[in-house]
Amino acid sequence: MTPAPLPSAAATAVPAPLVGVPTVRPATPADDAFIGELQAIAFGPGRFARTAFRIRERFPIDTSLSLVAEVDGVACGSVWMTPISIGGINGYMLGPLATHPNFRKLGAGKLLAREVSKRALARGEGKFVMLVGDRDYYCPLGWEPTTPGNIAFPGPVDPTRVLLLADDKTLAATLSGKIGAFQQG
Repeated sequence: MTPAPLPSAAATAVPAPLVGVPTVRPATPADDAFIGELQAIAFGPGRFARTAFRIRERFPIDTSLSLVAEVDGVACGSVWMTPISIGGINGYMLGPLATHPNFRKLGAGKLLAREVSKRALARGEGKFVMLVGDRDYYCPLGWEPTTPGNIAFPGPVDPTRVLLLADDKTLAATLSGKIGAFQQG
């Protein structure tokens, strides 16, 4: 009996994605239409009136931190990251984060949130990732509530939904000031 041949190095170097398991990749200009449609589905026409949209209007997203989630090669979610500064401390605002309704509950949104935050903080240029979102969703992923009223938004925001992810665990309680432009150093 001859032994089965060993798989080639190329076949074993990168495992194939599992069926139904979300993967993440950088967004490309070819994803713009998908992302626009996804945000319309997820947030409706009122998205343009949201305070977070006003921030992204003033401080553009970092396209190198724009990610798309896929399941079995089909785009199903996206996330953006906006470089900002709060009280002179550089960081990022996560969002919008959206998953298509047909792909919810597969973990794509949580994967996107974790991956984009990891990539942003690994750069060493920002100390936090801030978002406005549901505590039940984001706190198990490592986000912490900020001190209500400490962060000045350019419009109305429920201060109990302002959450922060940072290596410095005291930053969520102490970060304060107006949201401004990312400080180039």
